[in-house]
Amino acid sequence: MNRKVPEVATPDAAGLSAVVDLLGHWQVEGAPLQLHPGDVGWYWRMGAEATAAAVRTWSRDGRILAVGLLDGARQLRLAIAPEAQHDLALARQLAADAGNPRRGGLPAGEAAIEAPVGAVLRDLLAADGWDAGVPWTPLRRDLSDPVEDPGARIEVAGPDTAAVRTAVHRSAFGRPSFTAERWGALASGLPYAQARCLVAYDDADQPAAAATVWSAGDGRPGLLEPLGVGTGHRGRGFGRAITRAAAAALRDLGASSAVVCTPSSNVGAVSTYLSGGFTDGPAVPDLHRGG
Repeated sequence: MNRKVPEVATPDAAGLSAVVDLLGHWQVEGAPLQLHPGDVGWYWRMGAEATAAAVRTWSRDGRILAVGLLDGARQLRLAIAPEAQHDLALARQLAADAGNPRRGGLPAGEAAIEAPVGAVLRDLLAADGWDAGVPWTPLRRDLSDPVEDPGARIEVAGPDTAAVRTAVHRSAFGRPSFTAERWGALASGLPYAQARCLVAYDDADQPAAAATVWSAGDGRPGLLEPLGVGTGHRGRGFGRAITRAAAAALRDLGASSAVVCTPSSNVGAVSTYLSGGFTDGPAVPDLHRGG
Protein backbone atom coordinates (compact mmCIF):
# COMPACT_ATOMS: atom_id res chain seq x y z
CA MET A 1 0.00 0.00 0.00
CA ASN A 2 1.24 3.48 -0.86
CA ARG A 3 1.41 5.35 2.47
CA LYS A 4 2.70 8.60 1.02
CA VAL A 5 0.71 11.53 2.43
CA PRO A 6 -1.64 12.95 -0.21
CA GLU A 7 -1.10 16.59 -1.11
CA VAL A 8 -3.99 19.07 -1.02
CA ALA A 9 -4.15 21.86 -3.60
CA THR A 10 -6.46 24.45 -5.11
CA PRO A 11 -6.37 24.52 -8.92
CA ASP A 12 -6.31 27.64 -11.03
CA ALA A 13 -9.06 28.19 -13.58
CA ALA A 14 -7.09 26.34 -16.25
CA GLY A 15 -6.79 23.34 -13.97
CA LEU A 16 -10.55 22.91 -13.68
CA SER A 17 -10.63 20.98 -16.95
CA ALA A 18 -8.83 18.00 -15.41
CA VAL A 19 -11.04 18.16 -12.32
CA VAL A 20 -14.28 18.17 -14.33
CA ASP A 21 -13.03 15.31 -16.49
CA LEU A 22 -12.12 13.18 -13.46
CA LEU A 23 -15.42 13.84 -11.73
CA GLY A 24 -17.18 12.60 -14.85
CA HIS A 25 -15.19 9.37 -14.93
CA TRP A 26 -15.88 8.79 -11.24
CA GLN A 27 -19.65 8.68 -11.81
CA VAL A 28 -20.42 4.95 -11.80
CA GLU A 29 -23.81 3.43 -12.48
CA GLY A 30 -25.31 1.96 -9.32
CA ALA A 31 -22.72 3.53 -7.01
CA PRO A 32 -23.66 5.92 -4.18
CA LEU A 33 -24.02 9.54 -5.25
CA GLN A 34 -21.07 11.85 -4.82
CA LEU A 35 -19.89 15.22 -6.12
CA HIS A 36 -20.78 15.39 -9.83
CA PRO A 37 -19.30 17.55 -12.61
CA GLY A 38 -22.72 19.20 -12.72
CA ASP A 39 -22.27 20.42 -9.16
CA VAL A 40 -19.12 22.21 -10.26
CA GLY A 41 -20.97 23.36 -13.37
CA TRP A 42 -23.75 24.93 -11.31
CA TYR A 43 -21.18 26.70 -9.11
CA TRP A 44 -19.62 28.11 -12.30
CA ARG A 45 -22.37 30.75 -12.37
CA MET A 46 -20.06 32.55 -9.92
CA GLY A 47 -17.30 32.64 -12.56
CA ALA A 48 -14.32 30.45 -13.39
CA GLU A 49 -11.95 32.07 -10.90
CA ALA A 50 -14.41 31.78 -8.02
CA THR A 51 -15.12 28.17 -8.94
CA ALA A 52 -11.44 27.28 -8.97
CA ALA A 53 -10.99 28.97 -5.59
CA ALA A 54 -13.75 26.77 -4.14
CA VAL A 55 -12.25 23.49 -5.40
CA ARG A 56 -9.78 21.31 -3.50
CA THR A 57 -7.88 18.30 -4.85
CA TRP A 58 -5.97 15.59 -2.98
CA SER A 59 -3.22 13.92 -5.00
CA ARG A 60 -0.55 11.31 -4.57
CA ASP A 61 2.37 11.01 -7.01
CA GLY A 62 0.67 13.52 -9.30
CA ARG A 63 -2.62 11.61 -9.46
CA ILE A 64 -5.82 13.22 -8.13
CA LEU A 65 -7.63 10.82 -5.78
CA ALA A 66 -10.31 13.10 -4.31
CA VAL A 67 -12.02 16.38 -5.16
CA GLY A 68 -13.87 18.73 -2.84
CA LEU A 69 -16.11 21.73 -3.47
CA LEU A 70 -16.57 24.34 -0.75
CA ASP A 71 -20.22 25.04 -1.50
CA GLY A 72 -20.67 28.04 0.74
CA ALA A 73 -18.54 28.94 3.71
CA ARG A 74 -19.45 25.91 5.82
CA GLN A 75 -20.21 23.00 3.52
CA LEU A 76 -17.67 20.70 1.86
CA ARG A 77 -18.89 18.28 -0.81
CA LEU A 78 -16.55 15.44 -1.74
CA ALA A 79 -15.94 12.89 -4.46
CA ILE A 80 -13.39 10.11 -4.16
CA ALA A 81 -12.03 7.94 -6.95
CA PRO A 82 -13.91 4.61 -6.80
CA GLU A 83 -10.71 2.63 -6.31
CA ALA A 84 -9.56 4.96 -3.50
CA GLN A 85 -12.66 4.99 -1.29
CA HIS A 86 -11.07 2.48 1.08
CA ASP A 87 -7.60 4.06 0.98
CA LEU A 88 -7.00 4.62 4.69
CA ALA A 89 -4.08 7.02 4.27
CA LEU A 90 -6.14 9.18 1.91
CA ALA A 91 -9.14 9.07 4.25
CA ARG A 92 -7.02 10.15 7.19
CA GLN A 93 -5.68 13.11 5.26
CA LEU A 94 -9.13 14.08 4.02
CA ALA A 95 -10.48 13.94 7.57
CA ALA A 96 -7.59 16.06 8.86
CA ASP A 97 -7.82 18.65 6.08
CA ALA A 98 -11.62 18.91 5.98
CA GLY A 99 -11.75 20.80 9.27
CA ASN A 100 -8.47 22.69 8.89
CA PRO A 101 -8.81 26.10 7.21
CA ARG A 102 -5.01 26.33 6.91
CA ARG A 103 -5.22 23.35 4.56
CA GLY A 104 -8.11 24.83 2.59
CA GLY A 105 -10.79 23.14 4.69
CA LEU A 106 -13.77 24.36 6.66
CA PRO A 107 -13.44 27.10 9.27
CA ALA A 108 -13.98 26.51 12.96
CA GLY A 109 -17.54 26.21 14.18
CA GLU A 110 -20.63 24.69 12.62
CA ALA A 111 -20.00 22.90 9.32
CA ALA A 112 -21.20 20.00 7.17
CA ILE A 113 -19.48 17.47 4.92
CA GLU A 114 -21.01 15.36 2.17
CA ALA A 115 -19.05 12.18 1.45
CA PRO A 116 -20.00 9.05 -0.51
CA VAL A 117 -21.69 6.25 1.37
CA GLY A 118 -19.34 3.34 1.99
CA ALA A 119 -16.16 5.39 1.92
CA VAL A 120 -13.95 4.79 4.96
CA LEU A 121 -13.76 8.58 5.35
CA ARG A 122 -17.26 8.62 6.83
CA ASP A 123 -16.16 6.28 9.62
CA LEU A 124 -13.11 8.40 10.41
CA LEU A 125 -15.14 11.61 10.52
CA ALA A 126 -17.68 9.99 12.84
CA ALA A 127 -14.86 8.85 15.13
CA ASP A 128 -13.51 12.41 15.06
CA GLY A 129 -16.76 13.86 16.41
CA TRP A 130 -18.74 14.56 13.27
CA ASP A 131 -22.37 13.56 13.81
CA ALA A 132 -25.13 12.49 11.46
CA GLY A 133 -26.63 15.70 10.11
CA VAL A 134 -29.29 16.56 7.54
CA PRO A 135 -30.74 13.46 5.85
CA TRP A 136 -30.76 13.57 2.04
CA THR A 137 -32.87 11.36 -0.21
CA PRO A 138 -31.12 10.07 -3.36
CA LEU A 139 -33.39 9.51 -6.36
CA ARG A 140 -32.66 7.81 -9.65
CA ARG A 141 -34.40 7.13 -12.95
CA ASP A 142 -33.10 4.50 -15.36
CA LEU A 143 -32.85 5.84 -18.92
CA SER A 144 -32.69 2.58 -20.84
CA ASP A 145 -36.15 3.25 -22.30
CA PRO A 146 -37.56 6.43 -23.84
CA VAL A 147 -39.13 8.89 -21.41
CA GLU A 148 -42.86 9.58 -21.62
CA ASP A 149 -44.13 12.88 -22.99
CA PRO A 150 -43.80 15.62 -20.36
CA GLY A 151 -47.30 16.98 -21.00
CA ALA A 152 -46.15 20.58 -21.45
CA ARG A 153 -44.24 22.59 -24.02
CA ILE A 154 -40.52 22.47 -23.27
CA GLU A 155 -37.83 24.73 -24.68
CA VAL A 156 -34.06 24.66 -24.29
CA ALA A 157 -32.96 28.01 -22.88
CA GLY A 158 -30.17 29.91 -24.57
CA PRO A 159 -28.67 33.39 -24.46
CA ASP A 160 -31.86 34.93 -25.86
CA THR A 161 -34.04 33.33 -23.16
CA ALA A 162 -31.63 33.37 -20.24
CA ALA A 163 -33.72 36.06 -18.55
CA VAL A 164 -36.75 33.76 -18.71
CA ARG A 165 -34.87 30.77 -17.31
CA THR A 166 -33.37 32.77 -14.44
CA ALA A 167 -36.69 34.47 -13.61
CA VAL A 168 -38.30 31.07 -13.08
CA HIS A 169 -35.45 30.08 -10.79
CA ARG A 170 -35.78 33.25 -8.73
CA SER A 171 -39.51 32.67 -8.39
CA ALA A 172 -39.06 29.00 -7.47
CA PHE A 173 -36.34 29.46 -4.87
CA GLY A 174 -36.93 33.02 -3.68
CA ARG A 175 -33.31 33.95 -4.26
CA PRO A 176 -32.45 37.03 -6.33
CA SER A 177 -28.84 36.16 -7.17
CA PHE A 178 -29.35 34.01 -10.30
CA THR A 179 -29.48 36.61 -13.08
CA ALA A 180 -29.05 36.45 -16.85
CA GLU A 181 -25.45 37.55 -16.31
CA ARG A 182 -24.87 34.67 -13.93
CA TRP A 183 -26.47 32.33 -16.47
CA GLY A 184 -23.95 33.57 -19.03
CA ALA A 185 -21.09 32.66 -16.69
CA LEU A 186 -22.63 29.22 -16.09
CA ALA A 187 -23.10 28.60 -19.81
CA SER A 188 -19.48 29.56 -20.52
CA GLY A 189 -18.19 26.89 -18.12
CA LEU A 190 -16.59 23.63 -19.21
CA PRO A 191 -19.32 21.36 -17.74
CA TYR A 192 -22.04 23.17 -19.70
CA ALA A 193 -20.76 21.63 -22.92
CA GLN A 194 -22.69 18.54 -21.75
CA ALA A 195 -25.61 20.36 -20.14
CA ARG A 196 -28.97 21.91 -20.99
CA CYS A 197 -31.27 24.43 -19.36
CA LEU A 198 -34.95 23.64 -19.91
CA VAL A 199 -38.09 25.75 -19.43
CA ALA A 200 -41.66 24.42 -19.30
CA TYR A 201 -44.51 26.68 -20.47
CA ASP A 202 -48.19 26.69 -19.62
CA ASP A 203 -51.09 26.87 -22.10
CA ALA A 204 -50.92 30.66 -22.02
CA ASP A 205 -47.27 30.49 -23.08
CA GLN A 206 -46.04 31.65 -19.69
CA PRO A 207 -42.88 30.08 -18.20
CA ALA A 208 -43.87 27.71 -15.40
CA ALA A 209 -40.88 25.57 -14.41
CA ALA A 210 -37.19 25.19 -15.20
CA ALA A 211 -34.33 22.77 -14.72
CA THR A 212 -30.68 22.34 -15.63
CA VAL A 213 -29.30 18.91 -16.47
CA TRP A 214 -25.67 17.82 -16.57
CA SER A 215 -24.26 14.80 -18.37
CA ALA A 216 -21.11 13.10 -17.10
CA GLY A 217 -20.57 11.38 -20.45
CA ASP A 218 -22.05 8.48 -22.35
CA GLY A 219 -23.18 5.60 -20.18
CA ARG A 220 -22.81 7.51 -16.92
CA PRO A 221 -25.35 8.98 -14.49
CA GLY A 222 -26.46 12.50 -15.32
CA LEU A 223 -27.53 15.07 -12.74
CA LEU A 224 -30.54 17.38 -12.32
CA GLU A 225 -29.33 20.56 -10.59
CA PRO A 226 -31.39 22.64 -9.99
CA LEU A 227 -35.10 22.12 -10.72
CA GLY A 228 -37.93 24.39 -9.62
CA VAL A 229 -41.49 25.45 -10.30
CA GLY A 230 -42.50 29.12 -10.21
CA THR A 231 -44.71 30.17 -7.33
CA GLY A 232 -47.75 30.81 -9.54
CA HIS A 233 -47.64 27.38 -11.18
CA ARG A 234 -47.32 24.97 -8.28
CA GLY A 235 -49.73 22.12 -7.86
CA ARG A 236 -50.56 22.00 -11.57
CA GLY A 237 -48.29 19.21 -12.78
CA PHE A 238 -45.42 21.34 -14.02
CA GLY A 239 -42.98 19.76 -11.57
CA ARG A 240 -43.69 16.36 -13.08
CA ALA A 241 -43.48 17.83 -16.59
CA ILE A 242 -40.07 19.43 -16.11
CA THR A 243 -38.78 16.32 -14.30
CA ARG A 244 -39.73 14.14 -17.26
CA ALA A 245 -38.27 16.65 -19.70
CA ALA A 246 -35.02 16.72 -17.72
CA ALA A 247 -34.78 12.92 -17.80
CA ALA A 248 -35.43 12.91 -21.55
CA ALA A 249 -32.74 15.55 -22.11
CA LEU A 250 -30.19 13.51 -20.17
CA ARG A 251 -31.08 10.44 -22.21
CA ASP A 252 -30.47 12.46 -25.38
CA LEU A 253 -27.09 13.48 -23.95
CA GLY A 254 -26.15 9.82 -23.49
CA ALA A 255 -26.71 9.43 -19.76
CA SER A 256 -27.46 5.95 -18.46
CA SER A 257 -29.62 7.29 -15.64
CA ALA A 258 -30.80 10.55 -14.14
CA VAL A 259 -29.92 11.23 -10.50
CA VAL A 260 -30.72 13.89 -7.96
CA CYS A 261 -30.41 14.25 -4.20
CA THR A 262 -32.71 16.46 -2.14
CA PRO A 263 -33.20 17.07 1.58
CA SER A 264 -35.55 14.42 2.90
CA SER A 265 -37.49 17.13 4.72
CA ASN A 266 -38.46 18.62 1.34
CA VAL A 267 -41.33 16.18 0.87
CA GLY A 268 -42.72 18.21 -2.03
CA ALA A 269 -39.52 17.83 -4.02
CA VAL A 270 -39.29 14.10 -3.28
CA SER A 271 -42.91 13.69 -4.38
CA THR A 272 -42.26 15.61 -7.59
CA TYR A 273 -39.34 13.40 -8.57
CA LEU A 274 -41.29 10.25 -7.77
CA SER A 275 -44.16 11.47 -9.96
CA GLY A 276 -41.63 12.02 -12.75
CA GLY A 277 -40.55 8.38 -12.75
CA PHE A 278 -37.71 8.41 -10.24
CA THR A 279 -37.27 5.88 -7.44
CA ASP A 280 -35.94 6.87 -4.06
CA GLY A 281 -33.23 5.18 -2.02
CA PRO A 282 -32.53 5.17 1.72
CA ALA A 283 -31.87 8.61 3.15
CA VAL A 284 -28.21 9.46 3.70
CA PRO A 285 -27.21 12.05 6.32
CA ASP A 286 -24.41 14.49 5.75
CA LEU A 287 -21.83 14.78 8.53
CA HIS A 288 -22.28 17.70 10.86
CA ARG A 289 -20.06 19.49 13.34
CA GLY A 290 -21.64 21.85 15.86
CA GLY A 291 -20.48 25.35 16.63
